[in-house]
Amino acid sequence: MHSRASLASDFRSLGVAPGAVVMVHASVRAVGEVAGGPDEIHLALKDALSDEGTLMMYAGCPQYVDEVGRGNLSPSEEAEVLEKLPAFDPDTARSARDHGALVECLRTYPGSRVNPHPARFVAWGTRVDYLFSAQPWDYAFGRDSALDRFVGLDGKILLLGCDHDTVTFPHYVEHVADIPGKRVARFKVPISENGARVWRDMAEFDTSGAGVHANWPDRFFARLVDGFLAASGNCGGLVGDARCYLFSAAELHRFARPLMERTAVDRDAANQLRELASR
Repeated sequence: MHSRASLASDFRSLGVAPGAVVMVHASVRAVGEVAGGPDEIHLALKDALSDEGTLMMYAGCPQYVDEVGRGNLSPSEEAEVLEKLPAFDPDTARSARDHGALVECLRTYPGSRVNPHPARFVAWGTRVDYLFSAQPWDYAFGRDSALDRFVGLDGKILLLGCDHDTVTFPHYVEHVADIPGKRVARFKVPISENGARVWRDMAEFDTSGAGVHANWPDRFFARLVDGFLAASGNCGGLVGDARCYLFSAAELHRFARPLMERTAVDRDAANQLRELASR
């Protein structure tokens, strides 16, 4: 059984430093049994960051909030959602279920805040005001977003036993990269305006499973992350029972962007990632 103190020590050994800005993706199950439950994981990470640090996770929104118009629902399903789904409340809506348990633990813990957008992040710490100081309605993962400011703060990404294909940050790279033929998703989300539910149009470079470009191979984000880890010699370490990696978001950006731009022109360019990961 792991404790808050032992996990904090593991985070420090991995390289989490006081005052850092860290975005985490986590599998609670991978960490193993923790005395006191999963809240002790983010509390241990906060201990390693200190009161001067900042912790961020991607919470997203509940099912159907951003689905109308994407083409994933049948006409009858869309009609039912349009009729019945309540307005999205960023302060109270649950995190997307497929983002794991830890983000909902963090979201509901005292001291956490969210940005008022369906592309919702939850954060704690000294740089929250800056991270959430602006949020574009359309193309919410790109310029002037929380991710854009996260990179500017020399933010670190922490992978805590998670599937590397679930990392959110490559969506930022997709949004800002010079990629021809990006897929644009246009859809509607229910929001509250003057006490009434309104379906508001939204656009993004497609963050769904189809990917932003037709040339993206299967599990492209995992390939990018694993290729980057191999190229940088990052072998990670253990936090509890979980294999974990800590690295600079800016460095991942510098690695992933040219590969994305080449792959958009030549599908075979992504094969370089397999070669790197197999070393």
